[in-house]
Amino acid sequence: MTARRATTLVLLAAVLFGTTGTAQALGPDATTPLTVGAVRLLVGGTALLAFVLLAGGRLGQVVAVWRTPAGLVAGFFVAAYQVFFFAGVAKAGVAAGTLVTIGSAPFITGLLALAVGFGRPTRGWVVSTAVAVAGLVLLSAGGASGGGADGRGLWLSLASGFGYAAYAVASKHLLDAGHPPDAVMAGAFFLGAVLLVPVLIAGPLGWLATPSGVALALYLGLLPTAMAYLLFSRGLVVLPAGTVATLTLAEPVVATLLGALLLGEHLGLAGLAGMALIITGLALLGVTTARARRPLGQGQSAT
Repeated sequence: MTARRATTLVLLAAVLFGTTGTAQALGPDATTPLTVGAVRLLVGGTALLAFVLLAGGRLGQVVAVWRTPAGLVAGFFVAAYQVFFFAGVAKAGVAAGTLVTIGSAPFITGLLALAVGFGRPTRGWVVSTAVAVAGLVLLSAGGASGGGADGRGLWLSLASGFGYAAYAVASKHLLDAGHPPDAVMAGAFFLGAVLLVPVLIAGPLGWLATPSGVALALYLGLLPTAMAYLLFSRGLVVLPAGTVATLTLAEPVVATLLGALLLGEHLGLAGLAGMALIITGLALLGVTTARARRPLGQGQSAT
């Protein structure tokens, strides 16, 4: 697979990620962020596990992921990312919490990748990521409501960004070690779902008894989770973890557009400028990645 195709797959995954918030907003009123996140992981993890088996894989491949330290780390941080994110936005607000989580993830991913031996970040990655994150700041400002953010919520959101970064780097380690991409995703998400079973037990689940609740659970589990992370994993096989994390900054652009088109949310001049900067940053990253002489990832230490 070429770097260009891998970039396209990750961007497609980010488009699916970006539909999550709108889908939840259009779902039943009785949902809570934590139970939606837990149900999403349960449906998605089960679907990924079923896909491995239906595609000719073996359950032993998934078990092999769980038997590695990196597999346990990936599963743990899949669950932790969900919990910290929803706790963070509940205290800091959606705009600020999302900004801190998504904006911090690429930089944390790059630092973690460097710490575990994936190599130093390239200049192109640093520049494109900085441009995209600057756009994210403007995009958040363009759609944010007034008021100060709770400092505790910002720290929780930062923990969520760390969780996502740790999951991405652990998954990259598993892929480079030769584990099949589908087995890595199935192992991480099914384990994350198991860890969030207490959330399902404690949380209100009456919304799942309604047709719209079932539709929401199936949509979130099958498309922005199972299918999106299958695409994500295939891109992660070729691309460095930091590059993949930066490419997923396309998610807030999609989410903002859907909010404006389907939910009647207002997008000001700052938001439009922010979207333009994010797209510029992603285009820069795409160009520098596609110009690589050989696919990044296996044996190449660039982030």
